[in-house]
Amino acid sequence: MFWPLTFKIRLGSTLNIPFYMSYRITLLPGDGIGPEVTKATVRVLEATGLEFDWVKHENLGAAAVEKYGVPLPEHVIDSIRSTRIALKGPVTTPVGKGFKSVNVTLRQKLDLYANVRPCKTLPGIKSAFKDVDLMIFRENTEGLYSGLESYDERHDIADSIARISKAGSQRIINFCFEYSRTHGYDKVTVVHKANILKLTSGMFLRLAQDRAVQYPELQFNDRIIDNMCMQLVVRPQDYNCIVTTNLFGDILSDLAAGLVGGLGVVAGANIGDDYAVFEAVHGSAPDIAGQNKANPTALIRSAEMMLRHLGESKAADALHDALVDIYTEGIYLTGDQGGTTSTDEFATQLATRVKALLN
Repeated sequence: MFWPLTFKIRLGSTLNIPFYMSYRITLLPGDGIGPEVTKATVRVLEATGLEFDWVKHENLGAAAVEKYGVPLPEHVIDSIRSTRIALKGPVTTPVGKGFKSVNVTLRQKLDLYANVRPCKTLPGIKSAFKDVDLMIFRENTEGLYSGLESYDERHDIADSIARISKAGSQRIINFCFEYSRTHGYDKVTVVHKANILKLTSGMFLRLAQDRAVQYPELQFNDRIIDNMCMQLVVRPQDYNCIVTTNLFGDILSDLAAGLVGGLGVVAGANIGDDYAVFEAVHGSAPDIAGQNKANPTALIRSAEMMLRHLGESKAADALHDALVDIYTEGIYLTGDQGGTTSTDEFATQLATRVKALLN
């Protein structure tokens, strides 16, 4: 684990000088509702009493193309390489045309191979199931998202290559098993399509089976992707940690989010050996941008993940408990959850409770 620190010394003392840690973090508000939910999240984080040195970059995606000619400027990448951690709001990606996804580019340039998506029941949120506790571990840099595409204009044929490597598969599989062991989970499921994709999915399955032998305390099984989708919407409580390839993980993580209230209330992280980006996984919702209506819960829960990554478990627990209180009471809820509370008011209520829990 890593975190860049700036040490601040209290003036006026010469003996037993205390110091304070200031976490230097790249802040990427994104577009659409991104700046609003990011502002709310920063407010809640600062209510923990921890000090943050935010390195803010406002232009990503279309705004960056207009200003710099590229959707993800190199100075943003350099900033994350310097701070090693980023907190990121949603960024609009054109569908079927236009520039390459900022998210995909970030993951590939920084080698953020582990996409980690907790999908856990939050008390007070209306959902089809109770007591869901899923962790989706998605390989984040290979597969059909490798960007290996071509188009044959003579025959109007488009090709995409699902490139999967042994090394890339092993590291996400290892990440999942180790996370399961260290965080108290007892089940690991590998999801594949090895009955059809015998070389790519077949290799991924075999590597997971080999790794499982080294974790005898964990229950290990495998599921074919289509069957896994059915299993999750019938009995999600039967599963804990799920590891899979890029495309399958993209689909399963959104499906799992739907089991616990939707993308607006689940966290997301992209983690590599050297860098980590914590983000809201929902869209930029331009239709409500600037109206102070957006629910910041997803980015706030991602910020909780960030705090745990930094080793600040006390602050993370306070943030989590305060959020549970808000939803359990059901008084200060945003419009998507059936309430009328604004983004700013939601942040105010949450920040107040976080402070109270830590004092």
